[in-house]
Amino acid sequence: MTDLAANNSSLDYYRRWATTPITERPRISVVIPAYNEEWRILPTIGAIATHISSLDVPWELIVADDGSTDSTAELVEELDLVNLKLLTTPTNGGKGSAVRRGVLAAQGELVLFADADQSTPIEQIESLIARIDEGDDVVVASRAAEGADVANKSLSRKVFSAGLSMIVRGIFRIPVADTQCGFKLFTAEAADLLFRRQLIDEFSFDLEVLYLAGKLDLKTSEVPVTWIDAPGSKVDAAKVAVEFLRDLAIIRWNDARGRYDGVNHPAVAITGPRVVPQR
Repeated sequence: MTDLAANNSSLDYYRRWATTPITERPRISVVIPAYNEEWRILPTIGAIATHISSLDVPWELIVADDGSTDSTAELVEELDLVNLKLLTTPTNGGKGSAVRRGVLAAQGELVLFADADQSTPIEQIESLIARIDEGDDVVVASRAAEGADVANKSLSRKVFSAGLSMIVRGIFRIPVADTQCGFKLFTAEAADLLFRRQLIDEFSFDLEVLYLAGKLDLKTSEVPVTWIDAPGSKVDAAKVAVEFLRDLAIIRWNDARGRYDGVNHPAVAITGPRVVPQR
């Protein structure tokens, strides 16, 4: 197939997804947490929708807006894509809160959460799906695994990531080197088990989710990916380091007191309007 024919085919798949409601369970749900992303949410949705549509499987896209004060939510709503759900909330609850709302609203057999900055290009999803097909429950995109291609990563991020990896492996025994990459794939069953228990609403929710995966004996792996340090990142390495150390203690405290032994959040089933206000 020529490049032109392939592009036309991908466009046909996208148009069908954008205008025809899916009538069967999605194979894939993609969740994008978004807070004040008006400058990049549209190209991100475009890239994700074009690529996932080209896989020719039923799928849905969920944007979990985290109380944005700019036009993020309005821009998403104006796209009027029939298989896109926009979850809104009046206040900013933190990235962990936004991802949880999106994941618990997802209907797919597989659930991917992907950062709005596209630091990990959506084309990497196939390598994660392959691991799920081999029997894994949770697959983590990794900037630290052998074979990863990391571009433009700042010195502060490198130092933070190295220190984080030492703590995670030494204290928490989590079997992945990169807990914080914003590109993770779950089976529907694993997603439900993890995010109905997850409690942390801020940056360290990834660590909590992977800690819970170990606690629940879910098979977890990481795959090397291409990653680009996108301009305009909202991560303040020094601030995040302090929050991370605090959250390590919180996770231990929660576990010791049995707060992960039962579910903490109700299941969510959203099948109606594409724009869904949530509290």
